[in-house]
Amino acid sequence: MLLLFAATASAADIAVLRNGYTIRHENREEIGELTRLYISADRTSFVDIATADVERFERDDSPVFPSTPAEVAAAPAKAKAKPGVAIGANPRASTQEIADAIGLASSRYRLDPDFVSSVVSAESGFNSRAVSPKGAQGLMQLMPGTASQLGVDNAFDAAKNTEGGTRYLRMLLERFNFDVAKALAAYNAGPLRVDQHKGVPPYLETRKYVARIINDYNRKKLAQEKLATAKAKPPKTLPAPSKTATTAKPGSKSGTVYQAETFHQQ
Repeated sequence: MLLLFAATASAADIAVLRNGYTIRHENREEIGELTRLYISADRTSFVDIATADVERFERDDSPVFPSTPAEVAAAPAKAKAKPGVAIGANPRASTQEIADAIGLASSRYRLDPDFVSSVVSAESGFNSRAVSPKGAQGLMQLMPGTASQLGVDNAFDAAKNTEGGTRYLRMLLERFNFDVAKALAAYNAGPLRVDQHKGVPPYLETRKYVARIINDYNRKKLAQEKLATAKAKPPKTLPAPSKTATTAKPGSKSGTVYQAETFHQQ
C-alpha cells in the first residue's frame, strides 16, 4: 500500500499567482518574460503567464488518481475557465488575423477601425494571449465576467475577443452620448466611476490611458491627411488643411481628429 501510494502521489508543483489563483503543473520553463506551465506530463497542454505575475511556487504532495479518458480530454477546458492564464490551445494570433478581426468588428458596430485598433494597442499591444494581473484577457482585455455577459466564451480567440470588446465599446459610446473621453474612461475604470465623477475619473492610470488612445488615433488621422494632401498636390498658394478640427467621432471617416488637450480638461 505504501508503494502504491508513492506511485500515485503527485510530483507536480503549484504556481501561486499574485491575483490569488493557483495553477497545478507538471513542469515549467521560462521563455523570455513568460513562464510556460506544462499541465500534462507529455507537454501537450500548457499555459503561458507573465513571470512577474507569479508570486511563488509550491510543491504539490497531494495524491493523484488515474484519470479516465474523458477527464483527460476535459482538462484543457477546465484550465481555460481560470482567469489570468493564456491557454496553449490558443496560439498567438497573427498580424493579419488581428487586422481582420478589428475590421470585421468595426464594420459590425460602425466604428472607425483605426479607433478600435488604438484601443487594442493600449489594452494588449496586439497580443491575443495577453493577461493582466487583475485577470483581464486577450486583445481587448476583457474581464471574465464582462466576457461572459458579452457572450465571449473564449477570450483568447482574437475574433471573439475583438467582437465582444468592440461591442462593449460601442455600448459605452452610446451611453455617454459619443463623448469619446468618457467612453474610454469607462472602458478602463468602469462606467460607474465615470458617472460618479461626471467625467474622466481623477485616476492617473485612467487619464494616461485616455490620452494615449486619443493621441494614437490623432497620429493615424494626421498621417492619413498628410498622405491624402501629398497625393492631391494642391497649389502652394492654398491654405493648408486644418489639423485642429475636433468634430469627428470614431464612427466617422472624415479625417478630422480629436485633440487630446480637450479631454484632459474633462
